[in-house]
Amino acid sequence: MQPKYRRVLLKLSGEALAGDQGYGLDPVVLKRISMEIKELVDAGIEVALVVGGGNIWRGARGSAKGMDRAQADYMGMLATVINALGLQDSLEQAGVDTRCMTAIEMRQIAEPYIRRRAIRHLEKGRVVIFASGTGNPYFSTDTTAALRAAEIEAEVILMAKRGVDGVYSADPKLDPNAKRYDKIGYLDLLNQGLNVMDATAASLCMVNHIPIIVFDFNTPGSTLMAARGETVGTVIGEENNG
Repeated sequence: MQPKYRRVLLKLSGEALAGDQGYGLDPVVLKRISMEIKELVDAGIEVALVVGGGNIWRGARGSAKGMDRAQADYMGMLATVINALGLQDSLEQAGVDTRCMTAIEMRQIAEPYIRRRAIRHLEKGRVVIFASGTGNPYFSTDTTAALRAAEIEAEVILMAKRGVDGVYSADPKLDPNAKRYDKIGYLDLLNQGLNVMDATAASLCMVNHIPIIVFDFNTPGSTLMAARGETVGTVIGEENNG
């Protein structure tokens, strides 16, 4: 089956890399994620990654406890670099050619983010991992995913969730009557205040006409299914508004 999307951006939360241990990096989880990504590459899909840092440090949490918000956010950006390097190592052990690019320069371990260079890597079949967020405090890695997707002209954002198989009208763990959406519009997502991604990220996707597929990454093969356009999770897009 031919993939629906030629170039995708996969957004992973930091917590997804921790597995059941809840903190740090789980090598078993990294290996499983790498094999899922390898399936995309083997199918001829160009893959970019944005990874969060919540398994190590979350800036908003530090800010809530009295830390300077900008300082806390910079620490969170460095946490994403640790995760990106861990993913890079795991992907290359799986035989996937990978480049890590950071918005904050640290040339000894990664390339600085340059849009044209990132696109060239993708065209050559390399997986590109975007680390350290946008390089600016006050912006989430969800916003980073939306921004980078627009910059590299990705056709879709695959938003991988751990144990959540789509967008619900309420938290399904708290509300047994929560409804799962197969499709939902950007405006509906924003107006209902559904906490799938922050408003800045959703607005960026809406303005740039980038669809988002929210799916459960724990389901084997779900990433490739999403990239092929098969029914999996929830599709967020402009055509579903109203």
